[in-house]
Amino acid sequence: MTQTITIDPVTRIEGHSKITIQLGEDGSVADARFHVTQYRGFEKFIEGRPFYELPGIMGRICGICTISHELAAAQACEAIMSVRVEGTAADLRRIVNYASLLQSHALSFFYLSSPDFLLGMESDVAKRSIFGLLETHPEIVRDGVRLRSFGQKIIERMAGRRIHPTWIVAGGVSEPLDAGVRETILAELPEIKALVRRSLDWFKRAMADYHEEARVFANFPTLFMTLVDEREDVLELYRGRLRVVDSTRREILADFHRTEYQDYIGEAVEPDSYLKSPYYKPMGYPDGIYRVGPLARLNVIGKMGTPEADQELAEYRGLNHLSSFYFHYARLIECLHAVERIEDLLDKPSILNPRVRAHASANVSEGIGVTEAPRGTLIHHYEVDEQGVVTGGNLVVATTHNNLAMNRGVLQVARRYIDGENLSEGMLNRVEAVIRTFDPCLSCSTHASAQIPLRVQLLDPAGAVIEEALRG
Repeated sequence: MTQTITIDPVTRIEGHSKITIQLGEDGSVADARFHVTQYRGFEKFIEGRPFYELPGIMGRICGICTISHELAAAQACEAIMSVRVEGTAADLRRIVNYASLLQSHALSFFYLSSPDFLLGMESDVAKRSIFGLLETHPEIVRDGVRLRSFGQKIIERMAGRRIHPTWIVAGGVSEPLDAGVRETILAELPEIKALVRRSLDWFKRAMADYHEEARVFANFPTLFMTLVDEREDVLELYRGRLRVVDSTRREILADFHRTEYQDYIGEAVEPDSYLKSPYYKPMGYPDGIYRVGPLARLNVIGKMGTPEADQELAEYRGLNHLSSFYFHYARLIECLHAVERIEDLLDKPSILNPRVRAHASANVSEGIGVTEAPRGTLIHHYEVDEQGVVTGGNLVVATTHNNLAMNRGVLQVARRYIDGENLSEGMLNRVEAVIRTFDPCLSCSTHASAQIPLRVQLLDPAGAVIEEALRG
């Protein structure tokens, strides 16, 4: 008889989800799926709000990705205003965006994933957490906590609050940078850079023990997409043009503007998940599978644009760039780049300029903002009426872009490790671990319109299905 193994919930990720693994009669894996079981719906309840409220509203989507959503929303609002934010305001936004990347990558790498690297995929599940690491690797835990705290404190010092600030507004930012805050952050940067370098060194050593995981953790050809700088072939997280490359890193689509995203990105909906499944339209669904995020960014760009991160990128390029296991490595390289860029931006004489906001009303009926969140490309698309009131919205979030790849990765790992006759917790942890490589943020990403079927099951005390109803 066939059998279904359910991992519910998937642990050490942000949000609620489960994995189902279907076994054939011989105990081998026939199929595996990643199901997102929560729903947020921001696309719908922004309707009827004035457009200028959107940066503050959209920042509430997530406590981790607040800055990313505020930036994408603000860019979309500025397109509606026919305003382009440049100069000091753009530089200040970039600094908090890099700070957001630091705190988010630190959470993913140290808190959620490093227990697997340092304690082992099959270690005692009761100890396999950051609390278990406190006993065995306290110095690494301290580094992780310090890095995340540093990113959060930059946001708090510059934007007023570390979670859900309202400092990023349509037209710029609400307050200029204080000179004392600038000096405080600059004074801490040498310590933080040394911390990131230590983390890179130990992780590169640890990777030697995980060749098998690197071989099967979502290791397959896909497309990759990210923003690139509008003038140079370098990493761009704040604003740029979109580029798609194939699995050999060959560009298959000339850089395109954010307003063209619907020409190339389609959005499918599956009945077993509240997470949409975007795909590259010219290749169709589901063949147009692509990935976004740190791995994709390092596969698409020519260089990081800062000296130490460029040196690390050269070393990284000697690895298998198709394996999602190396998302972890890419995050640390991006942390190093972020520290270098924060220092560069704070050293600019213009960074204390008090002119940081433009004002305008709604001048066009549609606006699209695209930025690179820590987890990948983030698209906010709004439509407004003549009074600037929102009539519709569409969000394509980083985790959403990766949905097809996460599902294929779960199946690949399950087929490699799951033995239905001799099932172990370590086998199941590896299936979860492939999802953790993508660092999904499910609160951010579940905004599909309410067209997804709802399945309700009535179970008896033994867990057998008595009755089932399906809507949609």
